[in-house]
Amino acid sequence: MKSFLGILGVLLILIGLAGMVYGGINYTTRDEIAQIGDVKVTADTNKRVSMPPIAGGACLVVGLALVYLSRKQ
Repeated sequence: MKSFLGILGVLLILIGLAGMVYGGINYTTRDEIAQIGDVKVTADTNKRVSMPPIAGGACLVVGLALVYLSRKQ
């Protein structure tokens, strides 16, 4: 259980830092608009999953607390 808390804490720290630095994740999806015979019409759509800085900070604090607790046990 001790190592699980430590690993979870490190993951939360990394997620928190990434959320604070980048503010979210951008990704692109390709949607098929129409298909006529062998011809396909597609469109690329850019999407963003935003992470507020306060959520990143909360992940960072909880991650640090979990790492501290795993070391203390």
